[in-house]
Amino acid sequence: MAKAIAVLIGSPGSGKSTVGEALAGRLGADLLCTDTEVEKRAGKPIGDIFVEDGEERFRALEREVVAEGLRAWEGVIAVGGGAVLDEDTQRDLAGHHVVYLQVEFGEAAKRVGMDVARPLLAGNPRTRLRQLLNERLPVYERLASVTVETTGYHPEEIVDAILPSLAGQDSGKAQQ
Repeated sequence: MAKAIAVLIGSPGSGKSTVGEALAGRLGADLLCTDTEVEKRAGKPIGDIFVEDGEERFRALEREVVAEGLRAWEGVIAVGGGAVLDEDTQRDLAGHHVVYLQVEFGEAAKRVGMDVARPLLAGNPRTRLRQLLNERLPVYERLASVTVETTGYHPEEIVDAILPSLAGQDSGKAQQ
């Protein structure tokens, strides 16, 4: 069984894909962005999956991609923000080095904006984002091997904060 170098989790706008790409590049590894892989398998954007097939179908595809990645991917994995709500995914994350990219609400709202590719933020994006953050925060914190703040930091600075935790992956939880 392969083991990912690091699994990035966090809310929409926390920087999982951007930081994941920078971290993978720094480590000479590949990045698996689960949202991108779901879109590839479905042959359409996530927003279209939600509209045409429903959230249940999206979550099933997401679960499949995340489970496969956690089982076999040897690089960096950026997991969709809501994937961690699945209890099977939570169990699968055990034993992996999980990096929670923490972002303040105001920064997440700026980064996400009115992005139509984020169907769970439809309607009132700021209100919905705040709800998602509040609902998911305890799960992110519980699953994290390490928490790294992203607000106000460049992706390369965030990678600099993650790298020391990779050397001591079995040393328990750490805060940056």
